[in-house]
Amino acid sequence: SSSASLPAQVMTELEATFGCPVIESYGMTEAAHQMASNRLPPGLRKPGSVGAAAGPEVAVMALDGQLLKPGETGEIVIRGPNVTAGYEKNPDANATAFAHGWFHTGDQGVLDDDGYLRVTGRLKEIINRGGEKISPLEVDDVLMDHPAVAQVVTFATPHDKLGEEVAAAIVLREGMAATEGEIRSFAAMRLADFKVPRIVLILDEIPKGATGKLQRIGLATKLGLAKPGLG
Repeated sequence: SSSASLPAQVMTELEATFGCPVIESYGMTEAAHQMASNRLPPGLRKPGSVGAAAGPEVAVMALDGQLLKPGETGEIVIRGPNVTAGYEKNPDANATAFAHGWFHTGDQGVLDDDGYLRVTGRLKEIINRGGEKISPLEVDDVLMDHPAVAQVVTFATPHDKLGEEVAAAIVLREGMAATEGEIRSFAAMRLADFKVPRIVLILDEIPKGATGKLQRIGLATKLGLAKPGLG
């Protein structure tokens, strides 16, 4: 599984259904293409992680360019012979992406003591609620544990005082029911109060982007929660 984050709950269901291991990996075009991967049995697999480095060197970096220790969250950076040397005719992008001797992926993540990487979200998708930084993937993971939830996308919606507020779009499992209040109460038992979605939309289908992927940025506008250009 690659290209989009795979909830651990979905991995468990896939493995039970097909009777085979599901291997989650992590890559991007600039690394041609593989960056990290979980291992085939009997190697170690960690649901919710994208595995250990599988190609380039992978690290997590602070804003000041210092590499972070296992357990510390920052930007995922890579370097190695399979990483592109730069973007053609785009000096601004090169100046941003190539700094401190590493390629900056734009993803946020954390490494564990085994060198396994957990992606916690795109930096530009992190919700800033009154100065509190919230990973949409963290909220997704909690809401996916609700027995009636089949699909969820957590995203930012504009707020006049806090800047951004947490919202979630949910598709329920066929034949199951849950109210917005029940979903919020479920989240409140597992998340700090500022991370609990203030808006929960229960939909038949979550709108997708042009490539068929679920996209957090712009979802508030698509769902009528923000004016164009604001969400």
